[in-house]
Amino acid sequence: MSARRTALVLGGGGITGIAWEIGVVAGLAEAGVDLTSADLVVGTSAGSVVGALLTTGADVESLHARQLEPVGPHERAARLGRGTLARYGLAMLLARRDDVAFRRRIGELARTAADTGRTPSEEERRAAIEGRLAGAQWPDRPLVVTAVDTGSGEFTPFTRDSGVDLATAVGASCAVPGVYPPVTIGDRRYMDGGMRSTANADLAAEYERIVVIAPLPRGAGLMASVDAQVTGLVSRVAVVAPDEASRAAIGKNVLDPAARAPSARAGRTQAAGVAARVAEVWQG
Repeated sequence: MSARRTALVLGGGGITGIAWEIGVVAGLAEAGVDLTSADLVVGTSAGSVVGALLTTGADVESLHARQLEPVGPHERAARLGRGTLARYGLAMLLARRDDVAFRRRIGELARTAADTGRTPSEEERRAAIEGRLAGAQWPDRPLVVTAVDTGSGEFTPFTRDSGVDLATAVGASCAVPGVYPPVTIGDRRYMDGGMRSTANADLAAEYERIVVIAPLPRGAGLMASVDAQVTGLVSRVAVVAPDEASRAAIGKNVLDPAARAPSARAGRTQAAGVAARVAEVWQG
């Protein structure tokens, strides 16, 4: 068996994205397609949480059941407000098609929002991430967690060899600019890996068989879409994105915990309809 045979790519998509991805993975497992056996897992933002859990031995059915639990009293909906979205758009215009310059501008936005108290503290977010990971540490097998340096705009993939603990790497990958604070690592601050691409599927380009589960597959502006990154690959690729029913369950705010359970159920239901296509790629 090739050492570079299968790769699972898990994209960004907020709280609902975590739930929907877990639902899809659970539904596929029920249909006989075990994605947890991937030789490589790439996780971006929401996908970094799911990837960390899947590669550290979490039981898929237990993960799915957790998504169906009632929203806790301390879980509050966050939101990408119109002002923040307008700043994203302005950053795209000012960057003049330079993706690194765009990410630098977004990084400045992220730092300013955190430094002026418009986001939770790093400590609060750390506690939330640790709660989701339930003590998980870097796995022995390949896991890549994506982030972006807010100062340089450079894309930064973290692995177990990066000298950063898993909760810190996942926290950085989930740090939506303007909503959550960048994560400080040494003298640098890092934000959501989705600022480069919604899934960063190109990191799996050397693998023979790739399954991409992408709650937000299209990207926007200078953030590459999944299709743009997988088009032209010699690998066999299956992309799973939300169908109409899943989009309805997810709703308009991907950071709303109230939509978590419907998203998980919709992902599991959708999996039955895509299982044959995914199995053809994954199992040959």
